[in-house]
Amino acid sequence: MPQPGPGMSLRAKWAIGSVIGGGALAGLLATGSSALALYFARRVITPARQRVANQEVLAVIREGQGQQVILAANEDTTVDGVYGLFFDGGKGHARIGRIVSYAPAERTVLREVEAVYSGDLNTARRGWWSGAVYPDPAAVGLPAEDVLIGVDGGQAPAWLVRAGGQPRTWAVMVHGRGATRLEALRAVGPALELGLTSLLVSYRNDGLAPSAGDGRYGLGSTEWRDVEAAIEYALANGAEEVVLFGWSMGGAICLQTADLSRYRHVIRAMVLDAPVINWVNVLAHHAEVNRIPSLVGRYGQLMLGHPLGRRLTGLAAPVDLKAMDWVSRAVELRTPTLILHSVDDEYVPYGPSATLAERNPEMVTFETFNHARHTKEWNVDPERWERLVKAWLRQHLVPRINPGQSYPGKAAT
Repeated sequence: MPQPGPGMSLRAKWAIGSVIGGGALAGLLATGSSALALYFARRVITPARQRVANQEVLAVIREGQGQQVILAANEDTTVDGVYGLFFDGGKGHARIGRIVSYAPAERTVLREVEAVYSGDLNTARRGWWSGAVYPDPAAVGLPAEDVLIGVDGGQAPAWLVRAGGQPRTWAVMVHGRGATRLEALRAVGPALELGLTSLLVSYRNDGLAPSAGDGRYGLGSTEWRDVEAAIEYALANGAEEVVLFGWSMGGAICLQTADLSRYRHVIRAMVLDAPVINWVNVLAHHAEVNRIPSLVGRYGQLMLGHPLGRRLTGLAAPVDLKAMDWVSRAVELRTPTLILHSVDDEYVPYGPSATLAERNPEMVTFETFNHARHTKEWNVDPERWERLVKAWLRQHLVPRINPGQSYPGKAAT
């Protein structure tokens, strides 16, 4: 059988790809379906070059000493809480607070502007909504060091926020797909209160760390090695054990790290926010949301996991989705894990998180949120999020944790 290469036409690649799933499956797929499956598979593993500015900014008004912003109302902007609004291609960043008024008929919502960290919000017309509230540790009132962690292909930048004294336990924080280490800043304050030094990492293909050779996400199957490097850095700098924090795909990365790393014995606990527990479930959900026939969606999954499929997708190695199915592998998870997940998560359905907890109640504690959508559990209810995380970690880390300390940014929430 000829091997698809750079000089081979896309039609020829599709033809070769059509045998990946076996005769029965391939026979059900026309060339157009194969193309759609390939497009779907590539979208999953290809880092986006820029975010889509899909949030309309209608007006900014002065209110006393502060500002308010009128936004197009949607499922994100009509949920109370505190959020980030990025604009001007990401150069601008504002912290948006409570809802002042909501006009369903006009499809607009008026919200407080708590801070503008960069850019001119008055000139913004479009942007994107985010759970990343703060631009850096200084905005939370936390002193931090910029450090570099040796990873495959170079050095990955990280923020190091030291707790007082000489803490034995460090928190290694892992952001999600398409996000950055800004996502983890919400958890640094609670970690500091527990006496944990925090290391907010970057990893391959996230725009900060060196890119992988293939330039593709491994969905956790490759990125865990960069988290292992972060653990090694922590151990070399005084840590004796670590707690992994992970958001979305960062949760999948943490699970792989706890399963495969040579340092898994020092991973004391994991705190996972809206984690990917089963990629097959997530991919099926996105196929349905995008009105892709289920058969085509499954074919895209085959492309990701088959040795021939990787030649079509650009992956250096197949992605073993079965190995990252922690619903099926529930009893194999031996690291105490807290999962926080909103029941209306539109990106990563919460069902696998709930099932994992049901199948392994000895190791997994599951806490649900409402109206938070994807990875915004803290944003909707920061007090509850922090209370749950601190109480759970105290149970699992005492007497290893040091006395905690407050942090200035706490008042901002």
